[in-house]
Amino acid sequence: MSRRTSRPRRPSAASARTTSAAEITAASPCPCGMPAEYGACCGRLHAGAAAPTCEALMRSRYSAFVVHDAAYLLRTWHPDSRPEVLDLDDPGMRWERLEILGATEGSAFHTTGTVTFRAHFTHNGRAGSLHEKSRFVRYEGAWVYESALFTD
Repeated sequence: MSRRTSRPRRPSAASARTTSAAEITAASPCPCGMPAEYGACCGRLHAGAAAPTCEALMRSRYSAFVVHDAAYLLRTWHPDSRPEVLDLDDPGMRWERLEILGATEGSAFHTTGTVTFRAHFTHNGRAGSLHEKSRFVRYEGAWVYESALFTD
């Protein structure tokens, strides 16, 4: 995920209740949508564990947006496309939920992969979503985010 676009839409029942970054603990449900606690899922990647697949990295990067972990986002961004700084301090932004729509390659046996997803958010109370196909590559042995194609 690298940018936001907004498109008005009705929030679903699944996204009606969200958790702020300040409320997420290791025992909280993981923001990425997997049926695991944050500490055992994306939290361990944020703490330094390697993502085993590009989908796991995508999910952890989404969770990093939720918990405002800009250092993790920068650390997992390919140095050729990584920005100098990343400001996540927009108090009107709330990431609501993540939908993984598809993935290609990106396993332990690949060097590249893509993940297509839709990330739902509200910005200053207005619902929107980011629909993106992200490209991931291996860099120095680890999965990193390289680039994106925005699909709407």
